[in-house]
Amino acid sequence: MQAVLRLGLTGGIGSGKSTVAAMLGQHGAAVIDADAISRQTTATGGAGIEAIRRIFGAEFITPDGALDRDRMRERVFRDPNARRQLEHIVHPLVNLETVRQTEVAIADGRRCIVFDVPLLVESGHWRARLDQVLVVDCHPERQLERVMHRSGLDRATILGIMASQASRQVRLHAADLVLCNDGLTLDELAMEVEQIAVRFGL
Repeated sequence: MQAVLRLGLTGGIGSGKSTVAAMLGQHGAAVIDADAISRQTTATGGAGIEAIRRIFGAEFITPDGALDRDRMRERVFRDPNARRQLEHIVHPLVNLETVRQTEVAIADGRRCIVFDVPLLVESGHWRARLDQVLVVDCHPERQLERVMHRSGLDRATILGIMASQASRQVRLHAADLVLCNDGLTLDELAMEVEQIAVRFGL
């Protein structure tokens, strides 16, 4: 059986990581999006909803049965213990679904599985599960511009999110490969990703 390459993909908010993941998917990689899986666990009917209701209270659940993300975001920024409690609920569920999707990708004969993990460096446990780590990097001011443009969040909120993530230096130190996405057009980024895809046998 052909060995499957497990590639970790990460980058700070606004780096372009999700765009790179989609491009690698177009080249034939199986993309497992940890953030999307996490959102599914806290969406209406998600596997984590009842535990969140039990631990945090009904006020953290919206009328349609999903996690109230804005309320929870405020809570975890103020209370590190609340963040740990939420992670204790969500992370095992994400891990189970990640394993399931990995097994499906292997059964489908995929040569490369891309694990799109925003907090890959911060998690501490991901590195041992991966063959290589690709970091999408850009200048912090570029991150701010992109996120403000797409989300409408104010500068202070975005800076708070960035501060909760690993520093640029820490991410770069963890990288086997760095894709610099500063000032690239989409076409230029696609060319960079194509070179990476060829490198990984896609």
